[in-house]
Amino acid sequence: MKDLIGKAILDYQTNNAPEDIITETSLTEADSMSVAYLFRGYEDMPGIEQKALQLAKGKILDVGCGAGSHSLYLQEKGLDITAIDISENAVEACRLRGLQNVSVQDVMTLSDTIQYDTILLLMNGTGLCGKLNRVAGFLQKLKSLLTPNGQILIDSSDIIYMFDEDEDGGKWIPSNMEYYGELVFQVRYKGQQEDAFDWVYIDYNTLQNAAHANGLQCELVKEGEHYDYLARLTHLKL
Repeated sequence: MKDLIGKAILDYQTNNAPEDIITETSLTEADSMSVAYLFRGYEDMPGIEQKALQLAKGKILDVGCGAGSHSLYLQEKGLDITAIDISENAVEACRLRGLQNVSVQDVMTLSDTIQYDTILLLMNGTGLCGKLNRVAGFLQKLKSLLTPNGQILIDSSDIIYMFDEDEDGGKWIPSNMEYYGELVFQVRYKGQQEDAFDWVYIDYNTLQNAAHANGLQCELVKEGEHYDYLARLTHLKL
């Protein structure tokens, strides 16, 4: 991994001539995103992210913290927040921004000796598991990090709207796709191209079914303006 998104984040933080991040997927053409968006304040965050931050409580883990905007907001509120990301550059930028408890960690290898009351996975948190067939292991890992009365706050989108309608009014999904929400992402920054990586957008019903199958209750907390949603997962009560 060249850590290009992390490099863009660090360049922005250190004023090192940051450029737009170019993303392209197996479903969409190349698009550019200003890295400044990752440094947005609470007022500029989408409603589902604001709602997640309002619900965060207790000992909190921010998974895939990126530029650290969510964690910094919670830290400023006096909450107990731990932030992790696999990007060394992003973590360095977070430290420069003043985030106190942040480290380079992969959630899948995180020790479950410490458990959390709230686990945050925002900006399409389901994407971190890569493919739908990995969601069971992903949810089981998150569950192992959760206190008995804890909550997982995770957002995603149902991207079925991106597919064309067939003659019967349904959606035409290519036969070579195992699940329509699975994409391959490519990122370019300052003339360099990142290794392609898997990313998955999971529709709410699929997430709900996967949660129940892995001993988690799933609640739809808030729907966004464009097929996105925030879900709250808790231990399934027997």
